[in-house]
Amino acid sequence: MEKRGVPTAVVVTDAFLHEADVQRTALGAERLEPVVITHPLSTLTDEQIAARAAEAASGARRVLAR
Repeated sequence: MEKRGVPTAVVVTDAFLHEADVQRTALGAERLEPVVITHPLSTLTDEQIAARAAEAASGARRVLAR
């Protein structure tokens, strides 16, 4: 979507940041800045998930405003 001019926010946990960077390079999307949130997600309580969602939303707003 970013290549088509649509502002895009990709969310990744910090444990997978290296893999996200490799994919950005492989896809020629180096300008795409990932929104990085804290890992893990699968073992969180509802309250912790809400906090991670807020973390992601804040990062997405920052990335999309660029």
